[in-house]
Amino acid sequence: MKIYIVEDYQQLSAKAASIVASQVILKNNAVLGLATGSTPEGMYSQLAQMNREGKVDFSEVVTFNLDEYLGLSPDHPQSYHYFMHHHFFNHVNVSPRNIHIPLGQAKNIAEFCLEYEQKITEAGGIDLQVLGIGANGHIGFNEPHTYLKLQTHAIDLTEETIEANSRFFFSPEEVPRQAVTMGMGSIMKAQRILLLASGKNKAPVIKETVSGKITTELPASFLQLHRDCTLILDKEAAALL
Repeated sequence: MKIYIVEDYQQLSAKAASIVASQVILKNNAVLGLATGSTPEGMYSQLAQMNREGKVDFSEVVTFNLDEYLGLSPDHPQSYHYFMHHHFFNHVNVSPRNIHIPLGQAKNIAEFCLEYEQKITEAGGIDLQVLGIGANGHIGFNEPHTYLKLQTHAIDLTEETIEANSRFFFSPEEVPRQAVTMGMGSIMKAQRILLLASGKNKAPVIKETVSGKITTELPASFLQLHRDCTLILDKEAAALL
């Protein structure tokens, strides 16, 4: 596990963008695993700028997103489909046919999850997986539990996650109670993993993530077992290391 500590969110975003861009430059048809949330927004903005300047070409890139709320349509303003197009896909030359995001309104969610895993396999697996981290240690929507599922699956969100995500909705009552997410096995199969964390509220969970104790009660702790995992932290998120 490699850890880079940078001064602030702007430097974090620039560092993350440079790593993703390098992956695409080295392999023009790279398979990227992408995350949503406020933390990677700056990275997406930087990558869009690099694309406009001709520094990186996404035309052959294939993407798979980590998760989506169950029950939200792709055009819902708080869906992760909407987020990804608004913050990234609408601003780069990625081909629509190469974009994969879990479908929150799938009629048969179990069947959809199996098909999603198959598509990742058919694409050759994920070359670089970008992750954020929840204050309770979840990655994707793999919540703390007595056990964790390996593959893409539907999951009940914890009250802590619902409360944290309520800032994006008018009230906590509007936050979906379930989501579909890549499993821990899906994430750990990626050739490389890049986790981003910013802000003092993430400092305690970052400390626990790298502490050496691996537990399903802190899903992010499993990243210690990955062969090529990089953390980029601003000073506030790294304050307890």
